[in-house]
Order: sequence, then C-alpha cells, then structure tokens
Amino acid sequence: MQQHKTLCSIILVNYNGADVLLDCLNSIEKFIPKHNLDIIVVDNASQDDSRKLIADKFPHIHLIKLPENRGFGAGNNAGASIATGEFLLLLNTDTILTENILPHLIDLMYTNPQIGIVGPKLLNADGSFQVSFAHTISIQGEYQTLKLHQAAKNPSQLKIIEQQYQDIQEVDVVVGAALLIRSSLFQALGGFDENFFMYFEESDLCQRVRNQGYKIVYTPHVSLIHLKGYSTQQAASPMAIEYRRSQMYYYYKHRPSVEQLLVRVYLFVKFLFEWLRTTNPNSWKMAIAIMTFKPGKFK
Repeated sequence: MQQHKTLCSIILVNYNGADVLLDCLNSIEKFIPKHNLDIIVVDNASQDDSRKLIADKFPHIHLIKLPENRGFGAGNNAGASIATGEFLLLLNTDTILTENILPHLIDLMYTNPQIGIVGPKLLNADGSFQVSFAHTISIQGEYQTLKLHQAAKNPSQLKIIEQQYQDIQEVDVVVGAALLIRSSLFQALGGFDENFFMYFEESDLCQRVRNQGYKIVYTPHVSLIHLKGYSTQQAASPMAIEYRRSQMYYYYKHRPSVEQLLVRVYLFVKFLFEWLRTTNPNSWKMAIAIMTFKPGKFK
C-alpha cells in the first residue's frame, strides 16, 4: 500500500532523554499543527523510561525502537526510512520550540530550489544567541570555527556575531540540532553516513549536499531553544574519544592527504604530551589509536 504523503516529517533521535523529551514533544504539539505532518521518534535502546513516556503521553507519534544504540546518524536514517514528508525536520530532543518554525523554513525551500538544507536560529535556555553554524571542516575551517566559539564566550562579542548573522545567508555547515532538508535529497545521498556514530555527521551531510550543487542556508527569522550539550554530558569521556574518531574519519573522506597527515600528527603529539603530563592511560590509548587509524576501526 502506498504511503500517504505529508508536507513534513519531524524526526527526533532519543537516547535516555526522558528528562528533556517531554518538553520537546509538548512544544511541538503546542506550536506545530498536526495537519499534513508526521512525527517520528527513534529510540536508541534507552535505559530510562523514554519509551513508556512516549507510549503513554504521545500514542499518535511513530516510535521506532532500535535494539541497540546505533548513534545519531543511523537513528535519523531509521526515522527517514518511514517518513512520508516532502521535507524532513531533524530535531534534537533537547530543543524546545517557541513558535511554528516550519512555514518560514519550507517557504525558503520553495522560493529557492537550490537550497538543500536550512537551519534556524538557536537560542540558549536564557534566550541568548547560540552559534549554530560553522566553517567548512578543514584545518583552516576548524581554526576559524574555534575562534568564533571562543569569541562567543564574551557577551559583547556574542552580540556582534549575532548582528553579523541577522540576515538570511549561505553558510558552510549548520548544526544537526535543528535542520530542514528536502526528503528527496536526503534519500538521494543515502542519508547520514552511519560510520559517524556521533559528531561530524551533519558536517559530512552538509558537505555532500554542497558537493551536489545545493546551498546550506542559515535563517535568523525563526528560532528555538537548544539545551546545548545535554546528550553528550551523560558520557563525557567516551564522547571525547568518539569526537576524535569522527574527526579523523571526516578528514579521510573529504580532505587531501596532506591535511589528513597534519591532523594525525597534531593529534598524536597532543595526546602524547597529555599522557606524559598526566600519565592518563586513555591519552596514551588515544595517541596510539590516532597513529594507527583506519576508517571504521578507530574504536
């Protein structure tokens, strides 16, 4: 039987997010009309009461129960596999809507067929501006993005950055906490690369979208709250290792061999000195793993 097509599918990937999931789903219900919409929550084998919460309070939501934690990208791919929307709105569970962001985002897509992904403005819990875009992932681009985030720690500098991004504009990357993508494009690209368990997966997707000639656009005209870092705070040390694995894999996929070598040497020296200074065995393990990196085997 052919699926009934909808305008948009909202996909959320959840892992032990019961503390924030309720606020997120309630905000969607409050601000986004159910007409022409389907909502999909993919649960990555949560150990809390997330699944029961959804079943009890949101029985109309499509819940996909994965048997193991397959990561952010794979979770979104699972959701997209049953999505009926012309557009996919990918949302983190630690986001809270304060308005209906869909009409503006979708209108941008219809107005300009060359837009492949659009990201809205993100705000911190206190309503302050949150940097939700980045430069192309490269040695130079990562340095520029690092400087941007360091400047954003200063309230006066943060206001300057916000003023610089007060108009709709093309960017290299928008963060995966909230982005709208054409479903046809997402499917054509094969969705997220599931070799990224967490981190860099949206950068990889944005790069592949740009490789196809589409634009990545940031718009400040609609916004939502993002409780930044909630999902990674629960397992800081493993996520630090995962960050470096994903970083190395991204460079392997998209950057020239000289940059791959430079990043590998830099990270090896960084963790070697960290091990010499602290004798932390994890630092030594990271240093060795970086120098022996092979795609899919850096665990």
